[in-house]
Amino acid sequence: MSRKLTVVLPALEDFHRDRIREAADRLGFQALFFDSEAAAVPELAEAEIVLGQSAFLAGHSPRVRWFCTPSAGVDHLTGEGVFASPDALLTSSSGAYGVTIAEHIVMVALELLRRQADYSAVVARRGWERGLPVRSLLESKITLLGTGDIGQEAALRLRAFRPACLTGVNRSGRNPEGRFDRVLPVTRLEEALPETEVLICSLPATPETRRLLDARRLALLPDQAVLINVGRGSLLEEGALEAELRAGRLHAALDVFETEPLPPESSLWTCPNLLITPHVAGNMTLAYTRRRIVDLFLENLERYAAGEPLRRLVSRAQ
Repeated sequence: MSRKLTVVLPALEDFHRDRIREAADRLGFQALFFDSEAAAVPELAEAEIVLGQSAFLAGHSPRVRWFCTPSAGVDHLTGEGVFASPDALLTSSSGAYGVTIAEHIVMVALELLRRQADYSAVVARRGWERGLPVRSLLESKITLLGTGDIGQEAALRLRAFRPACLTGVNRSGRNPEGRFDRVLPVTRLEEALPETEVLICSLPATPETRRLLDARRLALLPDQAVLINVGRGSLLEEGALEAELRAGRLHAALDVFETEPLPPESSLWTCPNLLITPHVAGNMTLAYTRRRIVDLFLENLERYAAGEPLRRLVSRAQ
């Protein structure tokens, strides 16, 4: 019986599938491709490797030894009862999304600082107002809460705007690749917040990050600070942030929310000083991102076949 590698990732193009198939053949695997979870179910029973996104796939793959998600975040795949196979290894595609999310960060930061929403409203009513005060990334104090792939790619781009200071905040206090002017451990977050004009959040969902930015910490941000969240919605106390936005004290761009999709009845839809995007900063619509997902998977496939430790290994016990 051949060793089966099952791929359920409709975003892949034919040349991506050809690359996976060629590597699988060379390493002794049969690669099977499906565009829907339902179509894959008959083959999941024998799958040794699965490249796919959902908990449904994990729960219907009783013999899987390695499950690779194309996502950077894995909170939907952790915890009790998600996997049918108790011994499956789980890897993420962290490292594939830094470029697209960093570009999103720059886009929304400039939209907020340069009042694009206000000017769009002016143009919508066929007005010609030109004097709205704007702000700049130049000489701004920027804090990046999260210094992984996303934080580093964002810092690389933000550096070109010549900010006054790029501060990173992470668990270790180490400065990866020297991308930041300084790095503080998360235990010193409250020291950084009062000095932060633009706060960029790219943290994953973990018990430690849940409600990390609560009402008390949000209140530490200076007046008119900009908050951008591209990590997970659980980081924020949404009600506290909404209160700050409606009071006109803060501005925010949120790509992620505690409940997704954001319910139609949510008051956030009409909240002033808020730019909403529907969790699109890090999806797979950018060709570079899809290529990186395949590159990272094939790198690990070589390691798996050789019996070497996998990279981007994630604990399923979160």
